[in-house]
Amino acid sequence: MSAQTGDQGASPMVQFDFSGKVAIVTGSGGGIGQAYAEALAAAGASVVVADIDEENAARVAEGIRADGGQAEAVRVDVADPTSAVAMAEATVERFGGIDYLVNNAAIFGGMQLDLLLTVDWEYLNRFLSVNMLGALNCVRACYPAMKARGGGAIVNQSSTAAYMYAGFYGLAKAGVNSITQQLAHELGGQHIRTNAIAPGPIDTEASRTVVPDAFMKPILAGLALKRQGETSDLVGMCLFLLSDEASWITGHVFNVDGGQVVRP
Repeated sequence: MSAQTGDQGASPMVQFDFSGKVAIVTGSGGGIGQAYAEALAAAGASVVVADIDEENAARVAEGIRADGGQAEAVRVDVADPTSAVAMAEATVERFGGIDYLVNNAAIFGGMQLDLLLTVDWEYLNRFLSVNMLGALNCVRACYPAMKARGGGAIVNQSSTAAYMYAGFYGLAKAGVNSITQQLAHELGGQHIRTNAIAPGPIDTEASRTVVPDAFMKPILAGLALKRQGETSDLVGMCLFLLSDEASWITGHVFNVDGGQVVRP
């Protein structure tokens, strides 16, 4: 990856070039994951649009190809280690290797709203298997191919929910943060960097089904920047963390949240 700084006056634009690179984005059949996949493809990467929803994954991949990019749709259940391995194998077969992994898949839209004390145990186990251990499953499946390419980079999707009361969703994201920090050490010697992005309230179809306007308004009022985030607000951080510009950054969780959470 190389970054080019264009002559754009006082605010030069860094343009990322991922030509020749291969990226997997899980949960990219819509929402934030779709934005990540499309941005990576626009920057020259070959992208695997991985999602449990085959129809939406195919739609996103087709749109990328229609815009001149390289993309393939692959079904994956990130909670299933066998499915994650099949995703990695399909990526290597189609594009020759794996350089980048973005673990975005999660149960969010339509999720149950309940307490840790009362949520159905079977549902909680499935939820944590997807929203927390899913990232670990995919890393375990993909890192050998990344190592074979000489290294790479991983971005896990966390949330500001990890730092506040947010029930089992916050629990899962706190786990993602810990997984990120642990894997940074386990994979660093193989030249694989691992970081995470913690979005604040982002305007997606999924978030609109979970957080009604009556609840969203006071959340936005508490932000330093008084607006809801867009998926495009997250793309720059994702591309940066995958790029060689972040070659000495690993094990960190970066808030992209409009100033929702202030922490050391």
